[in-house]
Amino acid sequence: MNAVRRRLLIPAAATAAAALGLTTLTACGGDTAAAGNTDKFDVVASFYPMAFLAEQIGGKQVNVTSLTQPGQEPHDLEISAKQTAALQESDAVLYLKGLQPSVDEAVEQSGHETKIDAATLTTMEHHGNEVGGHSAEHDDHENEELEGKDPHVWLDPVKYAEVAKGVGAAFEKADPDHADTYKTNTEALVEKLGALNDQFTNGLKNTDTKVFITTHAAFGYLAERYGLTEEAISGLDPESEPSAARVKDLEKMAKADGVTTVFYETLVSDKTAKTIAADANLKTDVLDPIEGITDKSRGKDYFAVQEANLKALQAALGAK
Repeated sequence: MNAVRRRLLIPAAATAAAALGLTTLTACGGDTAAAGNTDKFDVVASFYPMAFLAEQIGGKQVNVTSLTQPGQEPHDLEISAKQTAALQESDAVLYLKGLQPSVDEAVEQSGHETKIDAATLTTMEHHGNEVGGHSAEHDDHENEELEGKDPHVWLDPVKYAEVAKGVGAAFEKADPDHADTYKTNTEALVEKLGALNDQFTNGLKNTDTKVFITTHAAFGYLAERYGLTEEAISGLDPESEPSAARVKDLEKMAKADGVTTVFYETLVSDKTAKTIAADANLKTDVLDPIEGITDKSRGKDYFAVQEANLKALQAALGAK
C-alpha cells in the first residue's frame, strides 16, 4: 500500500491481540475473539468510531469486533487473511470508505450482503487541500484515496448522529427480529449526541478567538459546525514535517488571531507541535481525533473524550 505510513504506538497487550486477528469490544459470547458464528448479530467494525456506534445501537443483541487494535493509527491498518475470513463470516460490516484503503478493498472483495458504509449516511465535504484558508502540503495518494473528501465526520456530533440513524436502520433491516431494540437504542444515542451538540454550541459561543492550531487536519467538520477556524500544521498527515514557510505563516497567524495553544493528538509524536509552540511562545495541549481509545485518552468512550476536547478548546480559545 502506498498510503502515508504513520507511526504505530501499540501496547504489548494490543500486539498480542493483533496476532489473534480481531479485538472483541463487548463481553458478548464469552472469551471468543471470533467475528462470526456467535448466537448474536455479529458486526465487524473498521475502527473505534464505527465500533462504538455498533455497540451503542446493538446493545446486548450484537457481538462487535474491531479490525483496528487499540493504540493503532487506523490509516495504517493492513488486514490479515484471518481478519478477512472473519469479516466474511460476520452478519454485517460497518466501515467508513476512504479512511482505510485495506478495509475498503477487503469489503469490496468479500461480496458481503450487509455492507454499511458510513460515508453514504451523511454529507461528506472538502476540508483537506486548503486548511483554514491556507495551503497545506498533503500526500497526493492519500488525497486520491479520500477523493478530496474529509472522512472525520464522527467529530461533529450532528453528522455522527446522521450516521447513527443510518446504521440503526441498516441493523433493523438485517436483523428484523430485534428491530425494536435497534430503533430504541438509536433514538437514545441520537438524543445524547444532540445534547453533546448543545454543549459544544453553548460552550464555544463566546470566545476570545475562533482560531486553533492542530497537527492533524481532523477537525474541519467540528470547526465548521461551531464557527471556528482550524489551522493544521501538516494537513492530513500529522507526522510529516511542515515547510519553513508554513511554520512562519502559523507563527504570524497565531500572533494576529490571539492563538494560545498548539494541539497535538495521542497516537502520534508531539515533537513538531511542541517545537512550533516553543518557537512561537505558545502552550500545547491534546485535541483527540478519537480514532482509538487507549490509556492515554482523556476518557473511556466517545462522549467522555469529546467532553475533554470541548474543555481543551474552551481553555485555548478563551471561552467566557
